[in-house]
Amino acid sequence: MSQQRTEIQTLGEFGLIDRLSRNFSLHQPTSVKGIGDDAAVIDIGAEYLVVSTDLLLEGIHFDLAFTPLHHLGHKSVSVNVSDIAAMNGKAEQVVVSIALSNRFSVEAVEALYDGIRAACEQYGVDLVGGDTSASHSGLLISVTVLGRVAKDKVAYRSGAKPNDIICVTGDLGASYIGLQVLEREKEVFMTNPEMQPSLEKYSYPVGRQLKPVARMDIVHELADMGIVPTAMIDVSDGLASDLFHIGKQSNVGARLFEDKIPIDQAVYETSALEFKIDPMTCALNGGEDYELLFTISPQDFEKIKNHPDIHMIGYVHDKPGEFVLVSKQGTVVPLQAQGWNHFRAQA
Repeated sequence: MSQQRTEIQTLGEFGLIDRLSRNFSLHQPTSVKGIGDDAAVIDIGAEYLVVSTDLLLEGIHFDLAFTPLHHLGHKSVSVNVSDIAAMNGKAEQVVVSIALSNRFSVEAVEALYDGIRAACEQYGVDLVGGDTSASHSGLLISVTVLGRVAKDKVAYRSGAKPNDIICVTGDLGASYIGLQVLEREKEVFMTNPEMQPSLEKYSYPVGRQLKPVARMDIVHELADMGIVPTAMIDVSDGLASDLFHIGKQSNVGARLFEDKIPIDQAVYETSALEFKIDPMTCALNGGEDYELLFTISPQDFEKIKNHPDIHMIGYVHDKPGEFVLVSKQGTVVPLQAQGWNHFRAQA
């Protein structure tokens, strides 16, 4: 009798993680938090060690047709530092491993590591090791980042409480639109190699896609204001999907207000006029913005209300699984989590 076969794409990334991890439990007293948050948390005495790792694969996470290797190196570190920021921690070390085919020259690898070094300098982290291997095709980058956080300052996805205020930093949707611009220009070039990319007017969204910045600045500013988020996550899969992660882990629901969700004006115009995509769809489901999405106690409202780069976009309520968006017209609609799925993308 043949064994039942389940296609990975039917589960998606997070469904697969849930299924693979369901029979694992933590046995070491130093293992404080395992699978299911932005980083693992390990007790090292006076503080917690926070550890996160990511894989970036050519053809899945990046396209070298329009991604400079320097930018790719920088991004590979930034997206991992962002995970530590999402735990309210400070990144300190990174370990980088790569696998590459013989189509890459020494100079190409040096360009990649120039970007890695630039990111390390920007975030004040040390490259302390890694590994290299051959690859039959393409480039693979694996980055592990280690950081620390005070035990009373760590922010999990599971701490949101009813009436907490939902906040997000920066603006949303730019990275997704930057990707659309780059893919469009690639198609134009492939059709006619004589045509040169026209990217000048899209410098902001393209920059957000190619060289995102981890919001460590916000972590330091929250500390200065005496605020410890009740829950936090970085916006890597899209605002809606990442809010669902907080809601699931915290066993709460959420209400967002469309007119409070920050979208850059250039992104708004490019998405609506050139790509005929609803800008709110980009903000809710685009992903790869690497902004911080977090909740705070209502008592902290006065401390944060005048911050120019932190936006209060909704609130948490006590109905688990109920996530809604209030439109500018006052219509209440169910919030859909349609973030990017790695496995569906290659199906």
